[in-house]
Amino acid sequence: MAIGVRDVADAAGVSVGTVSNVLNNPSLVAPATAQRVQSAIDELGFVRNDAARQLRAGRSRTIGLVVLEASNPFFADLARGAEERAYTDGLIVLTANSDDDAVREQVSLDMFQQQRVLGVVISPRADPVRIQRMQEQGTHVVLVERTTTDPTVSSVAVDNIAGGQLAVNHLVTTGRRRIAFVGGPTSIRQVSDRLIGATRAIGSQQGTTLQVVETTNMTVLEGRSAGESIVAMEPSERPDGVFAANDLLAIGVMQALRSGGISIPDDIALIGYDDIDFAMSTEVPLSSIRQPSRKLGHTAVDLLLARVADPDSPAQHIVFDPELAVRESTHSTTS
Repeated sequence: MAIGVRDVADAAGVSVGTVSNVLNNPSLVAPATAQRVQSAIDELGFVRNDAARQLRAGRSRTIGLVVLEASNPFFADLARGAEERAYTDGLIVLTANSDDDAVREQVSLDMFQQQRVLGVVISPRADPVRIQRMQEQGTHVVLVERTTTDPTVSSVAVDNIAGGQLAVNHLVTTGRRRIAFVGGPTSIRQVSDRLIGATRAIGSQQGTTLQVVETTNMTVLEGRSAGESIVAMEPSERPDGVFAANDLLAIGVMQALRSGGISIPDDIALIGYDDIDFAMSTEVPLSSIRQPSRKLGHTAVDLLLARVADPDSPAQHIVFDPELAVRESTHSTTS
């Protein structure tokens, strides 16, 4: 049988209200009485029912986080940043992985709402109709790694179009003229934005071309498959520079190119995106476009808590600039 507050009160010889104060407002209880109640709690093995208490109070101590792909180190770092920020306010983050599946995303959001979370940070698709409904029902939402024109929803992101331009412009400055973009699906906003940036960079550079090698997801295996297709091209048609939409794809491309006897960067320069910790430890240290992944998670929780504290405050939209991290995979052919 579960031990309840009444059992603790009887064992300590105090009222139920006194036990409640010890649990929630200990400063209101005399030290000797508080110690007696705590001893009863320890002896009986009482565990407070936070779920029921939160439902009564209408306030949770949890935040929901939906990420696109939990196995991707970028999203792991983003989640860590969110957790570190939430911890400072005595909150915890519950993370769900959508795996770029709209149904899984909706199921996760349903579960978070049923658990009465304080709010939700969403990274993947983020259906606008569902977000509006959640906010109308009192669940605050912040978008991370994507922008929005909705004046009621806060967001934090990195300028992925600028990041795509930065990557391709770097390849061009190292003497590359035939660029391949490896990434997909383009239904993912971050991928399409990076491709837009790459296309703009090519448009501003005379004598350069861009071909797209689309993938079905953003994994090392997909990158390896894309790399194998590049190896199979006729040398005259093969790109001399590759921009991969994330570092996992770039690592797979690197594996395939090296297995096919293609030198990096002498034959093909390679740059990724995200600058995950492993990027500098690959067989050929990988150049990448750096995103402040942990800061994104930290800032998203900041924005969420600001809306919780003042629901009528205006939404905030923060966009960070990406940075170029140059390593051996893009050394200049002209240096």
